[in-house]
Amino acid sequence: MDKYRIDSHKLIYHVPRVHDWLKGKTIYPIYMEMSPSGSCNHRCLYCGLDFMGYKPNYLKADILKERLSELGDLGLKSIMYAGEGEPLLHPEMVSIIEHTRKSGIDVAVTTNGVLLKKEIVERVLINSEWIKVSINGGTRETYAKIHQSKHDDFDKVIENLSFAAEIKKNNNYKCVLGMQLVLLPENHHEVVSLARLARDIGMDYLVIKPYSQHPQSKTNKYSTIKYSDLEYLSEELVNVNSDNFSVVFRSNAMKKWDNNQRDYEHCLALPFWSYIDADGNVWGCSVYLGDDRFKYGNIYERTFKDIWEGEERQNSLCWVEEKLDITQCRVNCRMDEINRYLWDLKSPPEHVNFI
Repeated sequence: MDKYRIDSHKLIYHVPRVHDWLKGKTIYPIYMEMSPSGSCNHRCLYCGLDFMGYKPNYLKADILKERLSELGDLGLKSIMYAGEGEPLLHPEMVSIIEHTRKSGIDVAVTTNGVLLKKEIVERVLINSEWIKVSINGGTRETYAKIHQSKHDDFDKVIENLSFAAEIKKNNNYKCVLGMQLVLLPENHHEVVSLARLARDIGMDYLVIKPYSQHPQSKTNKYSTIKYSDLEYLSEELVNVNSDNFSVVFRSNAMKKWDNNQRDYEHCLALPFWSYIDADGNVWGCSVYLGDDRFKYGNIYERTFKDIWEGEERQNSLCWVEEKLDITQCRVNCRMDEINRYLWDLKSPPEHVNFI
């Protein structure tokens, strides 16, 4: 059961913002992804952002907090801290999360979970809507092979998440705790056992998602992977579900990866989201990091309002509308389902009045 619509989208719940966009008004993003840290303590085989180089860059907390307060006032609804590095490597990550929440912005964290230690868990849980941990194996051996990490990191993650689930239960925190696995040839045989483990330690869900080739990634060993032969796993995983735990097997995304078809001609989603990298640059799309045609500005130099209403962003949106070849975009990009929805709104079929 996918009650959080992970394999779909949630723009349908933001009708006023969509209405303003349809009317041609300037709107501010609903959702943002932010990379507090450029460095990472793992080197996952499938990493799509390996081309960023895992540089030891960290967002400046004082300026970031000023921008977070501004973003809350501008109507940003949520931030997912993830990006090109491991967010919990940022030395002030917990206080950044706390300030984000104080700014009226919902917080989520995608992490490998190794640094989700007992001394910070409660402060992170109480201020977050959800925490999702990337764990790409059901055993220490497979995990270490795919994450290119120490075997002990697997044990640390399970211990950290078990403790987080206990703290959540004891304090009745609403933060949703989940795991996520990228389905690969090396780990498909351990999916069911990982699901049982996730359930038994108190996770709320496990997401099984397909690989997605980043156009700029140095890695392409999985670019020809097919998922049609693994659909049987969805039936086996149903038996692991319980009243408090569910497996989200992203069949929709897997079918789109196998078929590589889009039902829209242009990317329309960029006004609804944005990305900030570990150097403070604001981008229209994380697929085109490093491409100045998608760079709007830098939060160290200007306010977010000035960046969002600036000439660079307007020029970028015009270029995307007129020249971007979406066949070169990443399959299953985060905005794919939103683009399908917006395209239907802008290009409705006949007889739409017969509801």
